[in-house]
Amino acid sequence: MNEKIDALLALRSGGRLLVGRERIKLLEAVAEHGSITKAAKAAGFSYKTAWDAVDAINNLLPSPAFVTKAGGRTGGGATVTEEGRRLIELFHRLEERVSHISSTIAQEGLSGHDEFLLWSVGVKISSRNVFQTEVTGVRKGTVDVEVSLRVSPKSTLEAIVTNEAASELELRPGRKALALVKSSYVRVAPLEGAGLGGRNLFEGKVRRRTDAEQNTELIIDIGAGKTMTAVMPRQLAEDQQLKEGAPAVASFSPRDVILAVD
Repeated sequence: MNEKIDALLALRSGGRLLVGRERIKLLEAVAEHGSITKAAKAAGFSYKTAWDAVDAINNLLPSPAFVTKAGGRTGGGATVTEEGRRLIELFHRLEERVSHISSTIAQEGLSGHDEFLLWSVGVKISSRNVFQTEVTGVRKGTVDVEVSLRVSPKSTLEAIVTNEAASELELRPGRKALALVKSSYVRVAPLEGAGLGGRNLFEGKVRRRTDAEQNTELIIDIGAGKTMTAVMPRQLAEDQQLKEGAPAVASFSPRDVILAVD
């Protein structure tokens, strides 16, 4: 009897799924119910986990898959955009393709089906902030290369990589790339009187704040369906009065950006 081979389609960040079967199930539930609260219940998510899924998927796509309006635990309207519907359709097509490959391998073995190896590897990324971007500019120096990347129609970020890395990644205008920034590298300050200079400044507001004994996690809404996650000392967050709903600026160094391409 042939052994069944199961392939998992998933992109992970910090051990959390960005896109996978359960996230697609949540998307479909939002399309059906028009509410994060109701969709979370239908898909078996907690309210917080559902919002984490919303943020992760929106950050990964060029334009938001969800359009949401926070309404507390009793509400919160949500709509799946055309981009989200395309994601659902594409995911199901990929699942069908993987299922076909798995069935073929179960019957014939791996010989001649190296493509399966690409699908069966689970990718884990330690960064909480993962954005799909497009290279808009490449400025070469003697040692380093400054790369400009479009995150959304209103947001761009800057990265600095070595000349060798830029060559290996084939970075050029129009090239798609994932930009990753660890949450501990993101600085957050109140918008008023922030006094932050330099590049990679994202104005927004604190969407959610989660406190632990020593540290605080902040989810900053930077517009266009994108969010930035930062982890900072709890006392600093208290001193700066970074409460939910407060205007804030998130920033990070271009040297703290990691780029990945297919």
